[in-house]
Amino acid sequence: MPGMPCGEETGWTGIRGPKDALPGPLSSVLAMNLDLFDDVPDGLTLRARSFVRGHGVRADIRRAEHHRRRWLERGVPAAVVDRMAAFEERWGGLVLPPASRYEGGPKYFATDVPEGSASEGWSFEAGVQRSVVPYGFRIGPSGEFGISTDLWVPLHADVEGWVEALALTRHASRWARQITTVTGDDVDDVVLDGFEPVREVRGLADTWWRGTDSLVAVYTGEARALSFPRGRSAVIYSGLDAWGLRGGVEDEVG
Repeated sequence: MPGMPCGEETGWTGIRGPKDALPGPLSSVLAMNLDLFDDVPDGLTLRARSFVRGHGVRADIRRAEHHRRRWLERGVPAAVVDRMAAFEERWGGLVLPPASRYEGGPKYFATDVPEGSASEGWSFEAGVQRSVVPYGFRIGPSGEFGISTDLWVPLHADVEGWVEALALTRHASRWARQITTVTGDDVDDVVLDGFEPVREVRGLADTWWRGTDSLVAVYTGEARALSFPRGRSAVIYSGLDAWGLRGGVEDEVG
């Protein structure tokens, strides 16, 4: 774009032509920030901040404000559009590595398709899917991050929880001596006596638990959304030392 700085000096790389254009809404990308050291949303733990800085990039996308008039004309409350604009100001265009579940999760964060009513509350799309899945990723009426089919299933209390879970998955996978996955009814046999919830992931349908030398991630969101109990899974990360269990995150954080 004429007049827009890009390159190594700024950390931004311009999108210059059709060969460089990205599909879908990202075809409106003006630039991409490859260095997020000073561009990480606040409210995350040190572990999650390091994850975003080291593995994320951020695209400058067309914002929700561009569609404000159209949505207002269709009956979307101004407060909902304000929520969408605030979400994009904080998270818009952030591209993170694929999640281990949900076919990778959102490709990037961007709002679209507000839906709801005064009685039920309003939700909006949180980002496009990486692949074809029978649900969308949405932000719920109270800021929850979740998936939606005919049924709305909040996975985490907010998008920060989703990002924390991504960071913790990468951390635990690196430091565990053994990783065991169980599915379906076998999830009921996973004993969590003596474990404590990992609070920073703000788990709802998907939760993390910390023991003396292991972490356990329990995933029920997809099973609930698709009414498919055998879709539940639990991942047990065993043989963790103190650093592996916490990664520098203390009890009071979360």
